[in-house]
Parts: sequence; C-alpha cells; structure tokens
Amino acid sequence: MNQVGKMSLLVLLSVILISIDHGASGVGSDEVSVMEGDSVTLNTGVNTTRQEDFRWYYNGFRIAQINGDINKTCTDVQCNEGNERFRDRLKLDHQTGSLTIMNITITDAGEYTLNIISNSRDSSRNSGKIFNVTVQGVSAAEIDEVKKNEGESVTLDPAVARKPNDVMTWYFNEILIAEITGDLIDICTDVQCEDDERFRDRLKLDHQTGSLTIRNITNTDSGEYKLQINIFNSSFSVTRVKRFSLSVIGSGLSPGAVAGICVAVVLLVSA
Repeated sequence: MNQVGKMSLLVLLSVILISIDHGASGVGSDEVSVMEGDSVTLNTGVNTTRQEDFRWYYNGFRIAQINGDINKTCTDVQCNEGNERFRDRLKLDHQTGSLTIMNITITDAGEYTLNIISNSRDSSRNSGKIFNVTVQGVSAAEIDEVKKNEGESVTLDPAVARKPNDVMTWYFNEILIAEITGDLIDICTDVQCEDDERFRDRLKLDHQTGSLTIRNITNTDSGEYKLQINIFNSSFSVTRVKRFSLSVIGSGLSPGAVAGICVAVVLLVSA
C-alpha cells in the first residue's frame, strides 16, 4: 500500500473511532425546552453497573463521565481540558448516570449527547441518547414585587400551566408552607407542612394553577415567597423556581385596635 493509501485508511479509521466515541448514528433525539435559571436533569433511563461507562458531550465536547468504577467521576473542567463553561453547575447521578445542569443559561443551549459503553465480558456494545436543549431568555429566577395593604388578600400566581404530574411546593422565607403533589388530593397547607402556625386557616391553593392565596395579611407576612415547580418527563425533568417579594403596608395594629383608636380620637375631639 502506498503512502497516500495509508493516509486515507488512517483518516477513515479516525472517523469511525470518533463516531463510536460519540454514540451510534440514527439515535433519536428528545426536545427539551427550559427557562433561564432552571435546573434540568437529562435522564439515561438505566441503572449503572460497573460494566458500563457513561460519557456526556455538549456540542461534541466531553463535559462529564462515569467510568466502569463509579468512584472515578469527572465533570466539566476535569473532562474538558479546562473549559469552564459549566463550572460548579454539573451534577452526575452515580446510580443512573443522569446529568443535571443547574442554573441554566442561554449559552448552555445546544445538543447534549449521552454515550453508554458496555464493558461486560459477555458483550461489548454502545448505545446513546441525544437531547436538543433550548433555553428561553426570560429568567425564571426573577422576583415579582407585590405590595398590599394590611387586612387584604393577596394571590401569588405562578402564571404557568400545571400538569397532573407536576409537584408544586411553596416556601415562606425558606420554610415549607404548602404543597401540591401529582395527586391533587395530597395537599398540605400551613400547619400540616410545618410547625409554625403563622398562616393558620389563611392559606388557599388553586389545584389547577398552583397559585397561593393568603387571606387577611399582616405585617409579619412580609418576606420572600418561593414556589418550586418540579416538572417530570419520561426522558428529562425540570426544576423551576419562581419568587415573590411581598410587602405589607400597614400600622401593624389589628383592625379592632385601629377601630378603638379612631373612636378614642373622635371622643377626644368632641370633648
């Protein structure tokens, strides 16, 4: 074989090896749409064994890997020769090989490819999955500012379409106060969720939208309300967070106390 023939053969072998390393062609792809600030988990759909390697690629560049020995794990910088695009934002599940991207940004949009290599003595095979991730530019981490007068009711509306399997959890200053699970009957509000009875008999959840209504609000209800939405799909899951900052304007006195003061002022003026 002449020199030109040898070079052609080497090029062909290189193409074949690259194709194998990045997964077999013809693998179907899943379309994943998220919002900026979301966390998304790309599921492998399998449980790992010590006979398998899991390799994750972003637009052709390796970003994460679990070797046959699940203790040998690299993510991002260790895998990708110092590329810090995903620094501290990738997480690998050692049981399934699934990849989680936290606090996703617009620049993270693209093709994520999973290559599973079986190193079993009985067989050697490759399989893979492709996820096409699009990221919407409106940040899911933005805070809605809400101002209300003391004694009024306020409804915190996430403005999303809730699906039956979605889990919605409400927090007040990081304390769990209300939750809707996939089963609409399994709902807890306030006292059942936590020991603080601050909101006793004043909370209402909308089963269809997940919106939270607080009745007869007081100054002590001011603070940050966080809604965590867990959206589940067969091939991926998304964790979305929406925040509301509630400011309650008022004297801090109960309606009865205010009425008493008004009566006293009227009597004083009359005298």
